[in-house]
Amino acid sequence: MNVWIRPALWWRLAIVLSAGLGLVLGTGSLVYFTVESNVIVLGTFAGAVYWMVRRGTVEAPAPRLRGAATLYILITGLVAHILLNHGANPLPGLTGGPDRLQNWSSFFLHYTTPVMVLLDWLLLRPRNASAWKDIPLWLSFPLGYAAVTMARAALFPHFENKYPYFFFDPTGHGYGYVWLQIAQLTVEFVVLAALVVGLDRLGTRLRRSGAPAAETA
Repeated sequence: MNVWIRPALWWRLAIVLSAGLGLVLGTGSLVYFTVESNVIVLGTFAGAVYWMVRRGTVEAPAPRLRGAATLYILITGLVAHILLNHGANPLPGLTGGPDRLQNWSSFFLHYTTPVMVLLDWLLLRPRNASAWKDIPLWLSFPLGYAAVTMARAALFPHFENKYPYFFFDPTGHGYGYVWLQIAQLTVEFVVLAALVVGLDRLGTRLRRSGAPAAETA
């Protein structure tokens, strides 16, 4: 099989490019979940491209890791658009102004990459790669991120940017507010993880029904 003529390979190369451009153009550090999730996506799909070329297959390796990467990048996109940007249109900032490169970075990290990874998960192989029992393992990373962020802020009060997101900052409303926000986000992430598993099943049904996008994977 000549994998170079298969759309799946080029699609995953585009995901690597999108995540890579977002990381290179931006100024964010690993203190941000956005950066960490995009690094995970970059590594996951760079490995997938290598595997596909080396083995001559259209299927990505480590499908459960791919599911985790899908969850994390969806968290990044949804939190950024809904909680941080309040649903604002991201397009106007791309055409000019002193922050244009930063806006492009944000667009790649928060919009382009999440959408592309979601479509990859829904339409490309392997299918039936996830299970409901994967959800607790997947959630250990975002919950661990929250725990590390709060512990670091408590232990190192002079750490630069110790509260990278407003919902971790107890200054205005106290720790009760913070823990309530974390609990609410946890419930939402559980629902989102269940949706990721459900989309895996939906993608299987699309392939069985002969969807063109699935057949070209």
